Amino acid sequence: MYPPKKHQDDNCNHMIEVIKTYPLATVISVKDNQPLITHLPLIYEDQKLIGHIDIYNPQAKLIKDNNDVTILFSGPECYISPSIYSTTQLPTWNYIKVHLKGKVKVIESKAALKQSLITMTEFLEAPDHKYVLESDNPRLDKNLNYIEMFEIEITDWEGKFKLSQDKKPKDIEAARNELVRVNQESIRKFLDKVF
Repeated sequence: MYPPKKHQDDNCNHMIEVIKTYPLATVISVKDNQPLITHLPLIYEDQKLIGHIDIYNPQAKLIKDNNDVTILFSGPECYISPSIYSTTQLPTWNYIKVHLKGKVKVIESKAALKQSLITMTEFLEAPDHKYVLESDNPRLDKNLNYIEMFEIEITDWEGKFKLSQDKKPKDIEAARNELVRVNQESIRKFLDKVF
């Protein structure tokens, strides 16, 4: 199995924490041996993932009928320079990923869809809740016909947490600090370059 066992994390609570902290998922379906890929926020709820998809998205046709789906969640990641370690090492890349497989079905109820959109907005607005999606919002009602709600029953969990676990404790801590530092700096630098 790859990555090696030391980089696997089978603790569902750790994986759920990744899902809750980084809810933008890569949703992969296959039709005629061709992958269809969409990036959607998914909310974890009672061993299931809840999401919404635009009806005009070609993948919407596959988000039903207990079809198989693969879902990827990505946590923080970065290049780890040997210069941060106290021992001699080679360059590497550390990352946190969660790979899930599941069966997907569409939820037909417009009332459930509406409440799910409100609930998802509330979750994503946490902790500040600067915006509340009100149930009487006319734009919400107008768009309900263009959105499908679906749920994914998770059938397989795989956590890939490559965090220099094979190093000495001092080097593990250095890699963790580097992961935090690089992610904070790289976002700022990227946005300055692109925008």
